[in-house]
Amino acid sequence: MAFFNLLLSLLVNALYVLFILLLVVFLGFCLYIKYTHMKYDHIPGPPRDSFLLGHSPTFLRIMRDGGVLQDKLLEWAEIYGPVFRVNVLHFVLVNVTCPDTTKEILMSSKHPKDKFLYKKLFYLFGQRFLGNGLVTARDHEMWYKQRRIMDPAFSSLYLRGLMGTFNETAEKLMERLSEIADKNMEANMLHLVNCVTLDVINKVAFGVDLDFLNTKSPFPKAIETCLKGMTYYVRDSFFEFKPKNRPFVKEVREACRLLRSTGAKWVNERKTAMQNGEEVPKDILTQIIKTSAAEEKMTEEDEEFMLDNFVTFFIAGQETTANQLAFCIMELARHPEILEELRKEVEEVIGMKREINYEDLGKLVYLSQVLKETLRLYSTVPGTSRELAEEITIDGFRIPVGTNLMFSSYVCGRMEKFFKDPLKFDPDRFHPDAPKPYYCYYPFALGPRSCLGQNFAQMEAKVVMAKLIQRFSWELVPGQSFEVLDTGTLRPKSGVVCSVRHRKDDI
Repeated sequence: MAFFNLLLSLLVNALYVLFILLLVVFLGFCLYIKYTHMKYDHIPGPPRDSFLLGHSPTFLRIMRDGGVLQDKLLEWAEIYGPVFRVNVLHFVLVNVTCPDTTKEILMSSKHPKDKFLYKKLFYLFGQRFLGNGLVTARDHEMWYKQRRIMDPAFSSLYLRGLMGTFNETAEKLMERLSEIADKNMEANMLHLVNCVTLDVINKVAFGVDLDFLNTKSPFPKAIETCLKGMTYYVRDSFFEFKPKNRPFVKEVREACRLLRSTGAKWVNERKTAMQNGEEVPKDILTQIIKTSAAEEKMTEEDEEFMLDNFVTFFIAGQETTANQLAFCIMELARHPEILEELRKEVEEVIGMKREINYEDLGKLVYLSQVLKETLRLYSTVPGTSRELAEEITIDGFRIPVGTNLMFSSYVCGRMEKFFKDPLKFDPDRFHPDAPKPYYCYYPFALGPRSCLGQNFAQMEAKVVMAKLIQRFSWELVPGQSFEVLDTGTLRPKSGVVCSVRHRKDDI
């Protein structure tokens, strides 16, 4: 009995000590949060939902209701001005819409991508995702080495050589739409352009022809799952620990593994071909392999590093272009007068020919304006962020070194002070003679870390849209919403379901 009482006493004392330790840790955490508030509360911003959670409950409510987080940031930017703070647990994010600061920070290489976002994208729920690839690498020297090696795959000369693939893959879409029109079926345009952009990136970047338009594949679903998982992983720190979310977390991990295992297979096949002296294209896959060619002995980390870039290009090379195309198709259906103006240009530049030349793209000026306006209103990658390398002052407010600055092209693109009547779809904003937006329009980011594939993406988009306008008329099926779905990237929530007709039937 005495032994039992001694044991019970020790247990009680241990629990008491543990309680005291937990209390001390909690109080220390509260003091740290209070210090953070004192450090940043001179910067304007919305009232916090709670002392500990900051604005996290607001963000989680928006996600739960299927809203767009960027719309809330737009609302706050209109209320609090060109610089405002947001609290997420013990992190502070400072949102900036000041064009001069946007220029100063994004055009410089001394401010790294912020660790709050980009470090998180290394993994998704414990499964390696983007790792240290071209988009997520925070170290400038590591990024610069990758960018220098990748540049040849995006040179003007190489892009000219891709026109055949752009035309060939777009023709497959035209054939599919022709079948849909003949059968009076409805076309989910988001799904179809997703298949097209996936076909293009796989063929021109990795030398693989999978024909997603005509075959079932797990890749589109895997990409969508990864992006959705990324949104929850970044914005909700407790998501993976909730029992009800375990099936989805498992699905996200499996999707990541599918992309990386596919990459490993394709990389090994290309490496074997290169080792055997076979002629290989100067595409992205070859450039990815070259990033580690200088190593005398490949380590496991080097192999994973190659797969980081494979997944980066596999997703980034199709997702944003597909969403831009879908939004463009949606807006043209809502604005028949703009579509008619486009038809006149396409008929004048291309006529009835099936093969669009590189030289034709430069003549499609109004189509360029339409695509730019689409990205202003629907910036498919809403923004970017940087970690401040030195203290600066924005609009009279001191911003401490180490602060995470958020820049949103979506927010700036919808602000009245930058674009008159901002919710109106008006391609004339980007007329060659119109004043150019001053550091408030950056759908591909700005400066040295701007999107490497932006010319690739816009060439592809032009070829697809020109052929679509040349051959077909389309109307939105009634009952759809025009809302935006936020999955990290932005896409049309309705899928842009259309009824499609041959142009010849309208004549």
